Amino acid sequence: MPLSAPIAIPPELAGSLSAARFVAVLTGAGVSAESGVATFRDAQTGLWARFDPRELATPSAFERNPRLVWDWYAWRRKLVAAAQPNPGHYALAAWERVARQFLLITQNVDGLHQRAGSVKLVELHGNIGRVKCSREGTLVSRWDEGGGEVPRCPNCGALLRPDVVWFEEMLPASALAQAEAAASHCDILLVVGTAAEVYPAAALPQRAHDAGALVVEINPHPTPLSASADYILRGPSGAVLPALVAGLRG
Repeated sequence: MPLSAPIAIPPELAGSLSAARFVAVLTGAGVSAESGVATFRDAQTGLWARFDPRELATPSAFERNPRLVWDWYAWRRKLVAAAQPNPGHYALAAWERVARQFLLITQNVDGLHQRAGSVKLVELHGNIGRVKCSREGTLVSRWDEGGGEVPRCPNCGALLRPDVVWFEEMLPASALAQAEAAASHCDILLVVGTAAEVYPAAALPQRAHDAGALVVEINPHPTPLSASADYILRGPSGAVLPALVAGLRG
């Protein structure tokens, strides 16, 4: 049931959202794009246009040319740091504060949900603002960007790397387990700004549906999920999410 602007929420959906015991939300790149954060593939601009993203986001790429990979992520970190949360981010943080039970599952690595105030959060793909040891996996809070070399772990001397999930890597087991548990036990799953095509995250809507939850898609464009969603709210998350939160009843 696509909606057109201004955002009008079906009364039956508004009632279900207000009555829900457990609301889970899966967000993707579309939410960040509304804050001006380039999607993964759109980040191949300027100096980086000649590179395939898969040449810059795999363990083997880091092994071959760690400096190239490090520089690309350093460039992306600066772009993300200049971005600001949008109304969709703030709406989800506000929803968390009034919900009976709430979990935000994000595929984004930009940290904008946290900056907007979200706390009950699972990052499936890590966070580009964090850096970890490539050998031990421990987070490192400070590193020196100078010197022309990839910074090294102060503990073991191994190269540092961004704390993100690369191609050829598994999602963090604990994060995936939390996401799957939420999909299995929530009353409503909102799928926001994602085409829901990349597994294993793409399996979460079906898991929620099979468990009896309502699945609500929020996206300006049709996606593979559209055919099976219980509700489809067509529009940017920065407009739809605040409307949903405003419609919540006590």
